[in-house]
Amino acid sequence: MSGTVRNQHATAIVIGTQGFLFVGPSGSGKTTSALACLAEARTLGQFAAFVGDDQVIVSLRAERIVAEAIDTIAGQAELRGAGIVDVPAIAAAVMDFAVLPVEVATSERIPPEDEQFEMESIGALPLLRLPATSTQILDQLLRLAASRR
Repeated sequence: MSGTVRNQHATAIVIGTQGFLFVGPSGSGKTTSALACLAEARTLGQFAAFVGDDQVIVSLRAERIVAEAIDTIAGQAELRGAGIVDVPAIAAAVMDFAVLPVEVATSERIPPEDEQFEMESIGALPLLRLPATSTQILDQLLRLAASRR
């Protein structure tokens, strides 16, 4: 690794060729939303990979933000109320977007335009706000990502 490295409270996944860093406070639905996206993508025959849950190492490599699993919890995810489960994982991936799961009833109707998720000394990712309780969460995630390209 080169440059600045930081431990980020987040869950990282890859769908197709895009990396998604799910961010937000504890209990906000990061892991649940990320795992739902992975399951839906796999059902549709799309490439889907889990990188890490709860804590990931982020760094800047060749002008791209990379998320990497922490060795001690690699391949594991915490399902709130159910415990720790094993999840097939890849070691690291480039992240293209940050994703903030939001509660529809309490979130802003229209989020700020061109919103960014800043990581001190690393850089920023375009921030996508994703309804945490959506029944078609992957479709919404990919539509949001396409609109920010």
